Amino acid sequence: MNRGKKRIVVALGGNALGNTPEEQIRQVRFAAEIIADLAAEGHELIIGHGNGPQVGIINSAMNYAAVSGPKTPYMPFPECGAMSQGFIGYHLQQALQQSLLKRGLGKTVVSVVTQVLVDRQDPAFENPTKPIGNFYSEKEAKELETEKGYTFMEDAGRGYRRVVPSPSPKRIIELNAIRKMVQSGLIVIAVGGGGIPVVEEEDGLHGIDAVIDKDMSSSKLAQELKADMLLILTAVDQVYIHFNQPDQKALDQITAKEAEGYIAQGQFAKGSMLPKVQACLEFVKALPGRTAIITSLEKASGALHGQAGTRICSEQTEFAYSPLEVDSVVYDVNVS
Repeated sequence: MNRGKKRIVVALGGNALGNTPEEQIRQVRFAAEIIADLAAEGHELIIGHGNGPQVGIINSAMNYAAVSGPKTPYMPFPECGAMSQGFIGYHLQQALQQSLLKRGLGKTVVSVVTQVLVDRQDPAFENPTKPIGNFYSEKEAKELETEKGYTFMEDAGRGYRRVVPSPSPKRIIELNAIRKMVQSGLIVIAVGGGGIPVVEEEDGLHGIDAVIDKDMSSSKLAQELKADMLLILTAVDQVYIHFNQPDQKALDQITAKEAEGYIAQGQFAKGSMLPKVQACLEFVKALPGRTAIITSLEKASGALHGQAGTRICSEQTEFAYSPLEVDSVVYDVNVS
């Protein structure tokens, strides 16, 4: 690859895509414009996305149809995850093709239904924590727990949501296919919703009820592609310690050891900043000398050029990034 061009993985948060097809179509257009700008610079692009609201809506609709219509079969949760990959990928393909055409780019966008291997013995299966789907009242949640065997948790005072296990990603099954598509010049949408969780048994792969954290899947993808940088885009410009407190402090650059210390102090919220920092740690520890950055979607360009965000490195280093110095960059966009 030309030294001025990068391989970039962009992962969009599922909550940022809206809660209805109409809302999703509107919201993906903003992200598509940013992605198309990167394509216009000549970068190779791989796009991932979350799917929490979407897979929950699909699952709820399928369950309702199976109960109210005897001709509608029950649809397992992994299959609902696969549906969400197609549904979201379809909208991203449309938005991206439109943005690319506006820039005179003739690139093709394609979605890959992506499986990610997990361990059936992962402790996460004993403690479901990943929220999916709609909000319910306490009464509705208890009725569904009794009827369906689901697990519900109260979510920040907004109601109750179904939770499923969130195991760690072990291997991206379609990695080689993704790599070949990117090398052939396609813009690839992959690891949707963190990937469809599958376990390996004697007769092959089988889907399992779970949702893999998209930040961790993005980190795994970065590691397996041997990317040079992991860039996680979220709702804030930088990572903070003592967040929302009088002594709040933005972090410009920290080492992996410092990040681990902040985690031990409980500085990062579970289900919010914590998995992002952990994903960065996984990346820089697996590939020493590489850099991970967390910043906002609006600051993406500045962060790519070392002018914004929080940088996490395996050890203290003088950060001097030049666009000509990096071949592979992984973005994880979560604007939820």
